[in-house]
Amino acid sequence: MSSTKEMSTVKNTTPFNGVAPSSTVRVTIVQSSTVYNDTPATLDKAEKYIVEAASKGAELVLFPEAFIGGYPRGFRFGLAVGVHNEEGRDEFRKYHASAIHVPGPEVARLAEVARKNHVYLVMGAIEKDGYTLYCTALFFSPQGQFLGKHRKLMPTTLERCIWGQGDGSTIPVYDTPIGKLGAAICWENRMPLYRTALYAKGIEIYCAPTADGSKEWQSSMLHIAIEGGCFVLSACQFCQRKDFPDHPDYLFTDWDDNKEHDAIVSQGGSVIISPLGQVLAGPNFESEGLITADLDLGDVARAKLYFDSVGHYSRPDVLHLTVNEHPRKPVTFVTKVEKAEDDSNKYSET
Repeated sequence: MSSTKEMSTVKNTTPFNGVAPSSTVRVTIVQSSTVYNDTPATLDKAEKYIVEAASKGAELVLFPEAFIGGYPRGFRFGLAVGVHNEEGRDEFRKYHASAIHVPGPEVARLAEVARKNHVYLVMGAIEKDGYTLYCTALFFSPQGQFLGKHRKLMPTTLERCIWGQGDGSTIPVYDTPIGKLGAAICWENRMPLYRTALYAKGIEIYCAPTADGSKEWQSSMLHIAIEGGCFVLSACQFCQRKDFPDHPDYLFTDWDDNKEHDAIVSQGGSVIISPLGQVLAGPNFESEGLITADLDLGDVARAKLYFDSVGHYSRPDVLHLTVNEHPRKPVTFVTKVEKAEDDSNKYSET
């Protein structure tokens, strides 16, 4: 099921009498489920949707949180306070096997898919760095370049037991021909200081890959679009019970105990909102599919006439944010390359 709201398709209009040019960008959210425990099949599914989105004119394609590798909704990994469970350890082993290295062959494939379809691509993935996993957003250019990544700064609740924390070295905003592009993953969007850092970097197309399909999430997305004076694209998976591996210990939702194969366990709700607070496409709570809208980038300036949270509406004399962008490594090796001085003849008798 596709949800599309058409706007002007005119792009890069020539200035007339000193009036600034306008620009329109078509963006598409893919609302779909991971193929769990099968990363190659998930990549095949992603490529199919990217080709479809590009065929309809999309210049940017966004996927949900943890699309590659999977959002382990309802998985318990045998965890409880003071409990260590062999079945849970093996569950994590499978989950780790589905994660990807960044860079790595899967990243190279996604870059090539972006190039072939000439789209910017923002992909949610589970990244493995050694044996620690990170919830990550990957960025690709239409030229087939891997631009970089954002690692989720603060996993939520039980996510903290299976994912590491990102640091300030991966909070990019990319200045692209279609606008300044960045991401906040799921409940990072509730972190006011992180949002402020993105606003300060000039974000215009704010990607919010998430696993929160609640109706309340829509309010957060609307608020961020108005607060940041930016377009907000929120992408969430639509999943049914049959999309997950069978396991008697899973707890899929806190609102419905239906264990039928067609039962909805992640209801989507992907949505595109303008800086003026207008819902341009979505939310879709009913099915997998594409959510598409055309963004008039002139709306960013229109919105910031009245409110620019890191500009004319800020008070740096009273409130100030410092962001540490240095990578935080647990181990640093300092290697001395010069040969140590031979002290054996340093002193001589007189």
